[in-house]
This record gives sequence, C-alpha cells and structure tokens, in this order.
Amino acid sequence: MPARCRHGLTCLITSHIFIYINMSKSPSDKKGIADAYVERDLSWMYFNRRILQEAMKPTLPLLERLSFLGIYSNNLDEFFRVRMATLSRIAECDDKRVRKEREHAAQLIKQINKLNSKYAKEYEEAIHEVTRCLRTENIFLLKDDELEDDQQLFVRQFFRQKLSGFVNPVWLAAVRQLTDEADDNIFLAVKMNAAGKKGAEYALIELPVSVCGRFIHLPDKGGKSFLMYLDDVVRFCLPMIFSGMDYTRFEAYAFKFTKDAEMEMDNDLRNGMLQKISKGVKSRRKGDALRVIYDAAMPKDLLKRVMNKLNLDKLDTVQAGGRYHNHKDLMSFPDCGRKDLKYPAWTPIVKPELDEDVSLLKLIQAHDRFIHVPYHSFDYYIRVLQEAAISKHVRSIKTTLYRLAKTSKVVTALINAARNGKKVTVVIELLARFDEASNISWSKLMQDAGIHVIFGVEGLKVHSKITHIGMKSGPDIACVSTGNFHEGNARSYTDFMLMTAERTIVSDVSNVFCFIEKPYTPIKFRQLLVSPNEMKRRFLRLIDDEIKNKQCGKPAGISMKLNHITDPVMVRKLYEAAAAGVPVDIVLRGNCSLVTGIPGLSDTIHINGIIDRYLEHSRIFIFKAGGEDKCFIGSADWMPRNLDNRVEVVCPVHDPAIKAELHTVVSYGLRDTCQGRVVDGSGENRPWTTGEDRPFRSQEALYHHYLEHRDEQ
Repeated sequence: MPARCRHGLTCLITSHIFIYINMSKSPSDKKGIADAYVERDLSWMYFNRRILQEAMKPTLPLLERLSFLGIYSNNLDEFFRVRMATLSRIAECDDKRVRKEREHAAQLIKQINKLNSKYAKEYEEAIHEVTRCLRTENIFLLKDDELEDDQQLFVRQFFRQKLSGFVNPVWLAAVRQLTDEADDNIFLAVKMNAAGKKGAEYALIELPVSVCGRFIHLPDKGGKSFLMYLDDVVRFCLPMIFSGMDYTRFEAYAFKFTKDAEMEMDNDLRNGMLQKISKGVKSRRKGDALRVIYDAAMPKDLLKRVMNKLNLDKLDTVQAGGRYHNHKDLMSFPDCGRKDLKYPAWTPIVKPELDEDVSLLKLIQAHDRFIHVPYHSFDYYIRVLQEAAISKHVRSIKTTLYRLAKTSKVVTALINAARNGKKVTVVIELLARFDEASNISWSKLMQDAGIHVIFGVEGLKVHSKITHIGMKSGPDIACVSTGNFHEGNARSYTDFMLMTAERTIVSDVSNVFCFIEKPYTPIKFRQLLVSPNEMKRRFLRLIDDEIKNKQCGKPAGISMKLNHITDPVMVRKLYEAAAAGVPVDIVLRGNCSLVTGIPGLSDTIHINGIIDRYLEHSRIFIFKAGGEDKCFIGSADWMPRNLDNRVEVVCPVHDPAIKAELHTVVSYGLRDTCQGRVVDGSGENRPWTTGEDRPFRSQEALYHHYLEHRDEQ
C-alpha cells in the first residue's frame, strides 16, 4: 500500500530521490560518477543565487536590480510551494520500505535551509543597498513615521477613497487556522493596547495588494519622488481602521507563509478531466504551510500566537526576516518616470522578407523561415495564424497550448478560423502549473466557439510547442518552437521558432497530434525526436556517434543551449563523452547536475550560466557529426520529466542559413563574459572568462547581429 503522510495524500517518491539511489549504487559506476551528480534541488538554489548576484551588480540599471530581486523572491516562493513540498511529503512518509528515501529527503531539506539562510542574508543586504541607491536618485521609500504633514493628509485621503472597505481586520483569536487563507499575499499581525487596560489584543490584516498594488506613489515635490509600501500605508491608518475602540498604541508586523501547492486530485472516474483540475485548483488553498517568514522585530507574544495558527513541524522553514516580505512585487516597482534607470529599449527587429504585403504561408512553402523572439516580433507567428484563419487554401489548424497570455491573439485567431469553417484542433495542457485556472477558462471559450479541444494525454503533460496547418493546395506547413505560443513571454523569453513545409517534418508533426489523440497507437517518427517515445534513445545515439567520431579522428563535439540538465542517464552519457575527449560546451540557464573539471571525467565540459534582461529559454542542440553538423531545436530540457513523462518535440534544422543562426546563438552564449557565470557544481557561480580582452554580452551582440543582417534573413 502507498504510504500516507501528514498532508493527507499518498506519499510520492519522486524522480530526484531515485536519481540519488541510481547514481550511488550503479554497478557500472567508475571514475567517481556517483560523486559527480549535483542534486536537482541544490542546483536550483545555485541557479537562483545567480539571479541574486545579478541584482547585486552595481553596473546594472537600478530599477532592473529591483526587478531581479523580485524575480529571486518569486522563484523562491514557487520552489518552496513545489519542490520543498515534495521533499516534505517524502520525509514525512511513515512507510518503513522508503526509510532511505525519507532520510535522504530530510538531509536535503537541511542542506537547502542552510543555503536559504545564507542567501537570505545576502538578499537583505542587497535590498538595503538598492534602497540606498534609490535615495541617491531622489526616489524615496517612506515609512509610516517619516511622513510630513501634507503627505499624512494625502495618505489619509488615499485610505478613505481607495482602501476603506478593502482592509478588514480579523481578531487573531477567531482565526481557526491561517492556512485556510491564500499564501500569495502579505499579512500584518497587529498588537493593540488601550489606556487603563491590562494586556493586549491581537488582530490580523490581509493587505489588499490586488486592489491598489504594493507601492503607493505620493505626490512628487522638489524634484523628488516619494513612495510607500502598502504595508506602511495600512500601519499609518491603523487608528482609522480601529476608530472608536479606544486603543492608544498600535504595533504591526508583516509575515508571510508558503503552502504546499500540490493539487489533491480527484480520482473519481465519473468526473471529467476539466472537473478534476478545477477541483484540484481549489484544493490548493487547503495546503499545509511549510515556510514562514516574519519580521524579526515581532514581539514574542504576538509571534507565538501567529505560529500557533500555522500547523508547522520540525522540517518546515521558519525564518526571521526584515520589515517587508513578498518582494516579488518589486518586479512591478513604479519607474517614477525614470527610464534612464531601466534597460534601454530594444525594439523587435523587422524581418523584411516577412514584412512585405505577401502571403506568409506561400513564403514558408517556398523555403524554411525562422524567428528568434524577442529579437524578432512574435507578431509574425500571429500573422501566420490570422492568414490561415481566412485563407481559402487552408483546410485545418492544429496546435498545442501550454501557457497563454491574458488577452491571447493566438486564441482569437484560432476562434476566427473555426468561425470561418476551418477544422481547428487545440491540445491544451490543463496541468500547466499555476496556469490551470486560466487554461480551463480558455478551453471553455474555445469549445464554445466550435474548436475541438483535447486535454492532453492522461499521465503525460503535453509540453511540445507545435502547430500544423493543413493546406488544400501545396504542401502543409508546420511551426516548431522552443517556447510557448504566448505573446507576453515572447517579449521577455528568448525562443526560436522554425516554420517549414518540409514534408517529412510536417508529416511527423501531424503524427504527434495523432499520438496525443490516440496515445496507444504505435507511430514511427522519421525526423522528429519525440518523448516519451524515442527522444532519449536518439539523443544517446547522437552522443555515441560523437564518441566514435572522436575515436576515429573525425571532427567531434557537442554544443548545446538549454535550461536544465538533471537526467542521470544523460549526465552519465555526457561524462562518457567527455572522458573520451569529446568537447562539450553548454549555455545554460537553470538546474545542472553536472560537475565539471574532474580530471579524466569532465575536464572537457564547460558550462556558462547566463542571466540577463531576457530569460534564456530556447533549447538548441548541435552535434559535429564528423564534420556534417546536425542541429536541432525543441521544447525539451534534459530532465527526467521532459524525456520520460511528457510529450516533447525536438526538430532537426536542415536549412544552411538557419543552421548558421543556431551556431551564432550558441557561440555567442559561450563567449558571454558580461552575464555568464561558471556552472561547475560548486555553487560559487564565478564570472565566466574566455581569454578575450573585451567584455562580451551575448544578448546585446545578438540584437545587433540581427539588426545588421536583417536584409539577409
């Protein structure tokens, strides 16, 4: 029987625990491979620290430093909601058969908490430093006790006009359990005393951030900008909130908690997938707290009352912090009209070949095209859909959707196609984490418009990014992307999209949709690498070929750009290639389980971790193949979930000009000494060096590359 734990769910022994066992017990373990595997969750902490280090750069525009501090905080919240929640479930299982897994999870939690404590101190220092720098730029964050008379009047009026009715205190004694509340907000714990009365009374206030934002802009004066945290606005207005109750002294301290975000899925076969996910999203509100951050100045009597409402245990994280929490709100910090404190604008580059008043579908049928967002505009893909929606030559449109913009032009085009009589099929992933509710709403809207909506494959997330356009005349068309068909992401995520009419690739893309609709039908893919079918085996074969080429004296080498590498099988195979002398050069953003620089094992592996203004998201794979380079793009990282438990697509690129662009993207990343950090398994994140005299920034260089060569693309 599966074990049960405190959270009331079946305890899941997840992949990273089995990775640990397999890596340490493999009979073929040689040359210290078991010691050369970094746990996924530790490597994630190292990655998030790279974001923190970016926020600490004095050369970075000041408001961008604030944004990176917000990204760090937001990432950490999500990490605790998901990854630490999973570890906690494992550590608390009471089944004796998983004793080693429990012990390992508990040990890993301790290591993560130790790193978190260390990084938290660096984070607080960064917050103080950036706040100091804001003052030198005449941007002031005022506390409730720093207001001048005219500012006090403004804050009172603001409260009456904007906040009154949205700030609703609850007596702390009346709160049954704090985890009944949502964990995406900040709370003030309030202590009040009345003259002539012994003892204090305690209340809880949830800050209404969704109503007016986290930062309140007070009137500027004397060339200076003044802001307040919403926390301090509410603190200042406590006498108004509790008017008529004779309190003479108020104290208010912020705290936040993070809950287990795993959904409790309904296994009742009578309920459809849509209903199951809807119920699962609602169940998140009931998750147990597993991390609490509170103002270190909070009095002990008040802290004790707050903690008593949170149902914590010894493995949960309790951390004393500063005056303010939920720093994710720094991502939307007001710019106060100071564009000079942000990155200079990079307008998406026009591709003349796609910008003329001609049919994009015919251009793609003539030969392969590509866009690389956000350097190029995502609107070119939107135009492809819009043309397909009204073209008399188009029979059908099929696409996969994982995440969608709040106002999605993609969905609008698809609905228009359905209204124009096209057969439109959309595979929408309801289990896209934290986007489930949004995807449910979109799916209902599309169903109402007559679109055939498929909710993926049971047991497999559909993470592939593919579109198929069936033509009545001429070859069909396919689009294969490394990222979501999401206008918002396309403005800040780097993603590469191939648009092709090559028959075998387009046929394979069509077969992916057949596999999704009928997952037990055997399908052979001729060119695409598709998981969970044969992607991993194909990648292993490609690496084996490089090893053979090296042994035969032929050109050999592997160059990649991707987000994460944690799959133990792929890690071993890369070590095998490196031990054979194959150069392995990787541009990486996130998790990495490789340890580089081990003599005889990984000294030919070099990994550059890049954090910059755009989130690096494209996955590109280049194999020298004896001098006849093989290039691929796709949706899959090298993690167990991508290679074994999701429907992913990686596509070969044959067009010589587009292959050259892929080489440029990866080579620029490997030269990046401005934004790159050495990823070697130590977590030190040392600056990346190449021996070049001049500093090199890959994203800036790519932007100018596309600008200079726009007439050639």
